[in-house]
Amino acid sequence: MSVLEANWKHDYITTNGIRLHYVTQGEGPLMLMLHGFPEFWYSWRHQIPEFAKYFKVVAVDLRGYNDSDKPKEQSAYVMDEFIKDIQGVIQGLGYEKCILVGHDWGGAIAWCFTYAHPEMVERLIILNIAHPAKFSEGLRTPVQLLKSSYVFLFQLPVLPEFLIQSLDYQLLENAFKGMAVNKNAFSQADIEAYKNAAAKRGALTAMLNYYRNIFQGQIFNKNWGVLEVPTLMIWGEKDTAQGKELTYGTEAYVRDLQIKYIPDCSHWVQQERPELVNQYMQEYLGL
Repeated sequence: MSVLEANWKHDYITTNGIRLHYVTQGEGPLMLMLHGFPEFWYSWRHQIPEFAKYFKVVAVDLRGYNDSDKPKEQSAYVMDEFIKDIQGVIQGLGYEKCILVGHDWGGAIAWCFTYAHPEMVERLIILNIAHPAKFSEGLRTPVQLLKSSYVFLFQLPVLPEFLIQSLDYQLLENAFKGMAVNKNAFSQADIEAYKNAAAKRGALTAMLNYYRNIFQGQIFNKNWGVLEVPTLMIWGEKDTAQGKELTYGTEAYVRDLQIKYIPDCSHWVQQERPELVNQYMQEYLGL
């Protein structure tokens, strides 16, 4: 049986005027997982069964992705809306707070959500996405500007969609296998799952719209205070999209911070080194 066909419950929740798809397993306190680009709930396939032993694990498809609603307006893909989505998911599932886990774009949303609603996050776990203030600083350096050059390409209309769709979504396969240190972390079935999710009608433009609004939102236009929510950062050191140096100085923005670095591991940290990521999360949560 493939991971996509596993005995996990698929469900939908309506929040902030849209319907979001999610996968869930387990019972207990809520652990909410937010994926990045160009992924969907499936990027947490190695974590869901492990943490379902202790929590009600919910891995959501962010708006615009896979089986979640895909509003057509570009203006629908801004941080204020993402924050409302997550608030609605937590409350709609019948919880007041959660352990929030985010990677890449999901991590950016997790950072911003935790600043907006610290009372709703018991602990924050961030994987390979810098604190927004540190990312803003990084973009003032030539090294990080070069690493983030794809962000500027994605600002263009139409062309990014064309390039990604070309040759049966070959760029997506290149993104996963090309960036990964351990190429075997992604089976061909994994790659096909990501291609199929991106190929759903309206999904690709929705996914890119996150980037097309990035410079208008909270990430770059906010004075960041000190976060009081205990936070764990897990960082694959061979990330070609964000340099390890972006983690330096994060403690100035997070009062209770732990960072675990994983050498010889790429941006896709929870998929490439799932056993170690799970171990660090379990140790942090005292499981």
